[in-house]
Amino acid sequence: MGELRADWRLRLRRGDASGPVCGAGVLITPDIAMTCAHVVRDPDDVMWVEFAENREIEPVAARVAEGGWLPGPDGQGEDVALLRLASPRPQARPATLEPRMWAGLPVYATGYAKGFEDGMALHGTIGGVSGEWVQVDAVHRREVVRRGFSGAAVCTRPDERNSARVVGLIVSWRGDRGMPLPGDNLLAFSYLIPVERIAELSPTVKELIDPDAWNHGFESRLRTWFEDPDEDPVKITVVPPDSGKDRSLRFLLHRAGLRYQGGHSSRPALADRALDYIAYTPGRQYLAYWDWLLGTQHSPGPPTLRNPRRPVTVAVDGLDQEPEPRPLIELLDRLRSVGFRLLIVFRTEGGTGWTAARDILLTPALEGHADLLLTRLEGLEVNRAVQEGVVSSGSLGSETLVADLRRAERRVIDGVSDPQERLKRLRKLIKRLRTDIGFHVRTNLRSHGGQA
Repeated sequence: MGELRADWRLRLRRGDASGPVCGAGVLITPDIAMTCAHVVRDPDDVMWVEFAENREIEPVAARVAEGGWLPGPDGQGEDVALLRLASPRPQARPATLEPRMWAGLPVYATGYAKGFEDGMALHGTIGGVSGEWVQVDAVHRREVVRRGFSGAAVCTRPDERNSARVVGLIVSWRGDRGMPLPGDNLLAFSYLIPVERIAELSPTVKELIDPDAWNHGFESRLRTWFEDPDEDPVKITVVPPDSGKDRSLRFLLHRAGLRYQGGHSSRPALADRALDYIAYTPGRQYLAYWDWLLGTQHSPGPPTLRNPRRPVTVAVDGLDQEPEPRPLIELLDRLRSVGFRLLIVFRTEGGTGWTAARDILLTPALEGHADLLLTRLEGLEVNRAVQEGVVSSGSLGSETLVADLRRAERRVIDGVSDPQERLKRLRKLIKRLRTDIGFHVRTNLRSHGGQA
């Protein structure tokens, strides 16, 4: 939390990549950005959107979205424009919009003024209202915004536990002497239009300020699953359409190496794409493995991933939307046996294919994962016993006491007949094994001086 950089902070150019920097913007969904209407100038103009704080995200052209033109004072409007990106940027994390604001709230904004095209941040506090706009008080006139800040997000200040939230857009500044720079005036203030006011005018923004617009807890857990190879090899989750959980899922699905849309994608095409990651001899073996993945013949040999250290994730969005999920589940089971990780999304609780996915994919995957963690724990316990001189490497005896206890728990699970109870116990065992392994890893780090 408290990130220094933000994917959602945008720099805008007019026309294309070589156009002049003309202002700032805020990404509010993977394909919608928010800025000032006077930055765009004309609703038919093309803008160029740059992710100034994340160069790994490709810039993209954008135009005013349908219903997204709320022109400025000259047009008797609110000076807001919503831009639709020519193609979504799902890898970019959108801003969290905050409708609540009060006098004295510390805020800051990052803009792209002349000479500071890489960005400059100015700080202040929320002052009073000025019509539909809100005044931002700066400690010094040099902290007042200037040309290049229009459309910039006005944010709450992040800390170690809380990320920044966007409370409004910078729209203008005013000086009492009408001089071109804030510092040349005796008095100068910045002005923003609040997110709350924009939401009154835009259904898109109104939907996004709902407390349930995003499910950050789910997002955090799913991000951890993608990033940690020691997480369960198969994850099954229920994500209702058009929910906060759904928005968070859309942001993270790009991390999957392969994606399958239930009811729309093709199994043969998935098998074909999966073979890009499987090691086989070119030539006839391609068709042999392709047929095996589709279940029409036996495997021509033990298949492995080309790079076992970087397992590939297959994300199935809407398994319960597949007309006949069983053949897809069997294909996924073969991919799992090769080493692919699986993210299975159901759109309804207990949807079509749930029982088969649980019995064919999830339970065997968790059993195998528990066994791998057990083996790893045994190795760590033996190494520790040897290092502490409890036993010699040639006469180990039984110094795997915790692993022995966990293995006994594992054997009990094999005798549990109820599928749900079996899953519950497997998850509990895996959680305990991760805790046990974490203890040894931390102990080793301390004994070797810690991480550099």
